[in-house]
Amino acid sequence: MYLTRFDVNPARRQAKILLGSPQAMHSAVMHSFPPASLESAPTGRVLWRLDRDDHRTQLYLTSPVPPDLTHLVEQTGWPTTSTWQTRDYRPLLGRLATGQRWSFRVAANPSHCIRTDESQRQTKPTAHITLAHQKNWLLHRAASRGFRVAEDPQGRPCLAVRDRALLRFERHGTTVSISTAVFDGELEITDADLVRHLLTHGLGRAKAYGCGLLTLAPLA
Repeated sequence: MYLTRFDVNPARRQAKILLGSPQAMHSAVMHSFPPASLESAPTGRVLWRLDRDDHRTQLYLTSPVPPDLTHLVEQTGWPTTSTWQTRDYRPLLGRLATGQRWSFRVAANPSHCIRTDESQRQTKPTAHITLAHQKNWLLHRAASRGFRVAEDPQGRPCLAVRDRALLRFERHGTTVSISTAVFDGELEITDADLVRHLLTHGLGRAKAYGCGLLTLAPLA
């Protein structure tokens, strides 16, 4: 597995198109890999996430084979001064161990399934909208993904939710709506194998559209 970071120039015309459409960005990301290169990959899947603040817009990407982002550099970056950085993810994955604590970030699509017919057999994914439900969505999934969210001295989860949004974009002639939120916090690993799977396969729904990629960083 590989972790890639790319700086996006939001002033570029094509960058504005990609930043405004998860479908367009998904297509651009998938064109970073030669045909059939992902089919023979041993494990993991392509995940991506956009991190934005007042000063920088960055694309993070995990993939089972290294990407070639030349087209993104030419269309949405700084072709004469900057390209992208790709690192082998395996050393970090191999160092993970139960009991370790890390800072984390994940953009996700907090959702649940509701019954849609009287037989209670048909279900439909439905977004969590409120801040409380979105926090609980992550807290309730932590144990089955190999971690727990750390707590402060007052017993409150070390978890912040920001950039909550409802994204709408066109896909095959229909309008798609996805509720997203970015979670920042601290976690403690309870099962290293499950966390390795989480980092390489993602969390929740809408993984093709910029959700699911969880990244770790040392605690400050």
